[in-house]
Amino acid sequence: MSKHRSGRSASRREQRPAAVAGLPVNKNEEVLLDIIGMTHEGEGVGRVEGFTLFVQGALPGEKVRARVLKTKKQYGYAKLLELVQASPDRIAPPCPIYDQCGGCQLQHMDYTAQLAWKRQLVVDNLQRIGKLEVAGVPIRGTEQTLTEAEATSAAVTEGEGIRVLPTLGMDEPWRYRNKAQVPIGVTDGGLVGGFYARGSHRIIDMETCLIQHEDNDKVVAAVKSLGRELGITAYDEETGRGLLRHVVVKKAFRTGQMMLVLVTNGRDIPHLDAWLGSIREQLPAVVSICQNINTQRTNVIFGNDTRVLWGSEVIYDYIGEVQFAISARSFYQVNPVQTELLYGRTLEYAALTGKETVIDAYCGIGTISLFLAQHADQVYGVEIVPEAIEDARANAKLNGMNNVKFEVGASEDVIPAWKEQGITPDVIVVDPPRKGCDPRLLETILLMQPERVVYVSCNPSTLARDLRVLEDGGYRTVEVTPVDMFPHTVHVESVAVLELK
Repeated sequence: MSKHRSGRSASRREQRPAAVAGLPVNKNEEVLLDIIGMTHEGEGVGRVEGFTLFVQGALPGEKVRARVLKTKKQYGYAKLLELVQASPDRIAPPCPIYDQCGGCQLQHMDYTAQLAWKRQLVVDNLQRIGKLEVAGVPIRGTEQTLTEAEATSAAVTEGEGIRVLPTLGMDEPWRYRNKAQVPIGVTDGGLVGGFYARGSHRIIDMETCLIQHEDNDKVVAAVKSLGRELGITAYDEETGRGLLRHVVVKKAFRTGQMMLVLVTNGRDIPHLDAWLGSIREQLPAVVSICQNINTQRTNVIFGNDTRVLWGSEVIYDYIGEVQFAISARSFYQVNPVQTELLYGRTLEYAALTGKETVIDAYCGIGTISLFLAQHADQVYGVEIVPEAIEDARANAKLNGMNNVKFEVGASEDVIPAWKEQGITPDVIVVDPPRKGCDPRLLETILLMQPERVVYVSCNPSTLARDLRVLEDGGYRTVEVTPVDMFPHTVHVESVAVLELK
């Protein structure tokens, strides 16, 4: 690590020509930066004379030398060249292709620090976007974390405000993913499969992924090897030609069952019998082999047509005591260990006694609905995807649960219709996509006035936005628990509980 030159602060520039268009930095200029924060995408944030530069791979508290890559009016991007002073939270990333692959963003950051940063990300969004008061002193950077007792104590001593608890992390934050979705391409004439390089659609070939279950790696490797042997062509995004687009593998952690889905650009698969025979011989855990046909010029993975090539149509897994049938296109949480924590906290916030009526908006295949139905009088689930509702009904039947009703449609249309039928929920649970709740759903919640709303979020910014709407409509956000569903990535899920004032 180089010594910093005496008499020059870390945010001063190296000798350079005059700045262009009034900006304090030029493209290709080398600068010394103090990294004062990190964006929600995991880039370090530094400043030169008030001008913001984003530096991939830099951590808060570091001093770095970087080359300016691109400038805009108010900010720019720079490449990390040298660590002048490293953060105590910096570690060596264990993945050999971490610098090339775009799958993870935080492997160079100590896991405890990741959890603290994710909590702070939630706090910052609540304050900045939601204009909401958070109890206790906000934690800046990654120097410290609050224990649950300290967070509760802070809420008492600081008066009003949302309690934001420490991020629920994993004891073993590796090999947690039960689903691999691997794009297939050609490099140097050979079939390759892996993650896309950061910010591109160039595939980095990968033999192992440290956040995937090892068995998923084995299946992907075997499919690539067999594809090469059998002369299977890979889909080319530019020409629209070639057969194999993606390999999707699902692993049920509790039962051990596995499903393989070949996503193809056309229905006919050459040497299909040889392919199926070899997969069955090499991978006995695979009990279902499916084909999904996608002939569209798109980067969306699945097409509309799915068929079973061999074996079962579904595999089975459990969340807690609830069993689920997972089909080729079912949405199912990818981290089963943390899903139990996430749903456990959702159940705790719902505070069910067995007498309540619960509505689950965005219910998917019924995972949260059935988890809640164990402790509620009646649960109603709504989802806009018809196939998901079919799966949800099948899962309710699978578990012998008769106190759950599922309906296809948009939540903001179906829930008011339920209200007209006299259905009055004590609790409404929402688990929306990244874009957050539809405004009409929020209006519906405010009209129905359940005692509690439990909001499961995969995006802190839209969570903060929607909490503001609910607060303005007469609710009080009591507590938020961040949950680390995707260690070593920038994503954080949260569960919030709101009570009617």
